[in-house]
Amino acid sequence: MRQIMLDTETTGLEWRNGDRIVEIGCVEMVSRKLTGRHYHVYINPEREVDAGAMAVHGITNEFLVDKPKFAAIVEEFEAFVEGAELVIHNAPFDVGFLNMELDRLGRPRLDQRCSGVIDTLKMAKEQNPGKKASLDALCARFEIDNAHRTLHGALLDAELLGEVYLAMTRGQESLIMDLDDSAPGGGAGEEGGGLGQRAPIRIVRATEDELVGHQRVLGEILKASKGKCLWQEPEPEAAPDAQS
Repeated sequence: MRQIMLDTETTGLEWRNGDRIVEIGCVEMVSRKLTGRHYHVYINPEREVDAGAMAVHGITNEFLVDKPKFAAIVEEFEAFVEGAELVIHNAPFDVGFLNMELDRLGRPRLDQRCSGVIDTLKMAKEQNPGKKASLDALCARFEIDNAHRTLHGALLDAELLGEVYLAMTRGQESLIMDLDDSAPGGGAGEEGGGLGQRAPIRIVRATEDELVGHQRVLGEILKASKGKCLWQEPEPEAAPDAQS
């Protein structure tokens, strides 16, 4: 599976009001392993950056003057994300801005070019309801070093997001077959292949003391529930007296 960790920085918070993208950062992951490939670009938004946004990411209007416009980089961006699943923190924000930029050029939207989108902000809120779910908060929760992150930056945030995503989905590695790590004996199509033999199951039996203790606890539970325990077989009803 090819996934792209993606983040953007913008001139403001609302693309519907004319805000534009000023930076895109992407990091590639294949089969849950970072490949080292990335895509990063600064973009001339053709408008000024709001003071509030500049305070967040530190990208100034003067810095962006000589940077390419979105139309000049759109093809290389599309080529990098083509067919991949996007992993984005607060996906509606970034997807909204990117689709707006693509719409302006009459190009296909992300859902027509990528295989899907995972929103790690939504995932974090579902995993830990009521807890902070910002990227900084998740880095702290999973003990990911983000001390070098004094300002937001699209590429840096995409790299941190990759580590956070792996931590959030830890345990899924066992669901992915890696042919390079296959056990000796070959695959199902090779001679002598197929599934390897399972190691003998170790059986540990309870000791006499443990059995006595177990019965004692069951008796205490039975008494506390006044005999209403599912494992307790009902006593047989007494036979009716024979009529003379």
